[in-house]
Amino acid sequence: MSLEEKLLQDFISLPQDKKIEVLDFVEFLKSKSNQSLESVMDTIIIENQEALKELAK
Repeated sequence: MSLEEKLLQDFISLPQDKKIEVLDFVEFLKSKSNQSLESVMDTIIIENQEALKELAK
C-alpha cells in the first residue's frame, strides 16, 4: 500500500471533525512552505538589488 493510499484510508475512517483538523493542518503546511519560498525570494532580491537594476536597463 502506498503512502497516499494509507493516508486516504486513514482519513476516510476519521470522524468529520477530525477530517477538518487534518485539512486545516495540510493548509498550514502548504502555507508554511509558501512563506519559506517567499522569504528566500525576498532575500535573493534584496541581496542582488543592484544587479537586478542593471539587468532591467
